[in-house]
Amino acid sequence: MKKLIYSAMVISCITVSCSSDFTTVAPVGVLESTTFFNSEKNTEEALIGLYDLMQFNNGVDWSSAFFIKVLPGDEANAGGGNATDQTQLQNIDDYTNISISNPSLESVWSKYYKTIALANTIIEKVEAGNLSNKTFAVAEAKFIRAWCYFELTTMWGAVPLRLVNPTSISADAFAIPKSSRAAIYTQIKADLGIAIAGLPDKSAVKYNFRVSKGTAQALLGKVLVFEGKTLEAIPYLKAVIDNPAHDLEPDVSKVWLKDSEFGIESLFEIGYISTAGNDWGNFNWGGRTESNIHAQLMGPRGDGFFNLTGTGIINGWGFNLPTAKILTAFDAAGDVKRKAATVMSEAELNAFGGSLTGSPWDYEGGIRTKYATRSSETSSTGVAELNYGINWRLFRYAEVLLLAAEAYNKEGQDGNARIELNKIRKRAGLADVSSTLTGTNLFNAIANEKFLELAFEGQRFWDLVRWGRASAELSSKGYTSKNDLYPIPASEIAKNKALTIADQNPGY
Repeated sequence: MKKLIYSAMVISCITVSCSSDFTTVAPVGVLESTTFFNSEKNTEEALIGLYDLMQFNNGVDWSSAFFIKVLPGDEANAGGGNATDQTQLQNIDDYTNISISNPSLESVWSKYYKTIALANTIIEKVEAGNLSNKTFAVAEAKFIRAWCYFELTTMWGAVPLRLVNPTSISADAFAIPKSSRAAIYTQIKADLGIAIAGLPDKSAVKYNFRVSKGTAQALLGKVLVFEGKTLEAIPYLKAVIDNPAHDLEPDVSKVWLKDSEFGIESLFEIGYISTAGNDWGNFNWGGRTESNIHAQLMGPRGDGFFNLTGTGIINGWGFNLPTAKILTAFDAAGDVKRKAATVMSEAELNAFGGSLTGSPWDYEGGIRTKYATRSSETSSTGVAELNYGINWRLFRYAEVLLLAAEAYNKEGQDGNARIELNKIRKRAGLADVSSTLTGTNLFNAIANEKFLELAFEGQRFWDLVRWGRASAELSSKGYTSKNDLYPIPASEIAKNKALTIADQNPGY
């Protein structure tokens, strides 16, 4: 079976971050949480539910957590039909008029907290019991909770740190103030320590979509790099690098294709399927779908804009177009192999036999080939546009190498930094960097390599912010320091009595 995906189970009558109103209406079909976790099987199904919620958050139309991390970066434009096509996404891309009620940001925030709520329930109930899978279950739930909080604090800064769910449905029970980013990092690291101790090695993971000890080690290393604690990060990143269960996919052209799903390079991957048979009459718009509708959203726009003859790519709805900057960066690096797997210039499109036949919004000379709308990635069952099985690779071994290179460089261990950097370059078909490259010049090479390797994967903007380079790279596009964080959703402030307008992020 290519992917194993279950529906999330409702295991508690308490939900959080879901409505501005609190009610006392008795829930229908809710399982009794006091006895549910007496069973190893039930606990296993609840854990699978965490992945289902992650799939939902990264795939719900047009509010993908994956996409809102990409949008503010300088490798991608929003695209679409025009300046008002999915305005909430255009605003994020352009750093303008980002509302505290932006529906995409509200959706991502809410779904991260729903995932955290399920993780909290699993942790609380399983820790109190005696199940044979107790250690593993707590470790997996704490990893997912740590992942969600790291994403939240990266995008929103100080946020409410909910570690225990409310025990009653009321505004008072829901109220919780924001915690500092430092406090959130402390909790993330504590959770990841438990995850590292309790998760299996990748070689022993039961199902390939689930996280491993190496995933937790890599995330802890990343968190420490983001904190600026690079010396502490190195052992965790090195543990992943030294483990033969992890490596780069040998062929850079296949890294983002079906052939490499859940492969040796994958540390955390969200799976979708192309066999659901969705059509225009039964597709669950705004709800859970196990196909990747964002792949269609991000395909080169049809309607007379792109003729894709000869490319193997089929038309989509035109979002997530490459910038001229990323196209130029590949060419400046002499990066031919990895460029072909990531972007295609108009000249290259023409060489395949295709053409530009209109004037697409936000077009700057190219289309994406990374996560492209290939006919091989969808199904003839149902409607092709609604049945893409493209997986999001949320965390890859390549990123671990680049984080390690950054950490070594910051600690003055430039020889080690070059070793990790050159692994990425070799796979891309590029020569090693000079053995004399050190210090800031080496860091610049690492940053540029990361720009190329992780383009359209949601890392670039947040790196520029933490490196203090966002203004230099993005101010010409309208960026200001206000944009370092997204606004706390208005719905959260409205229903959380412990928050006021004064708790809103600066500038909103």
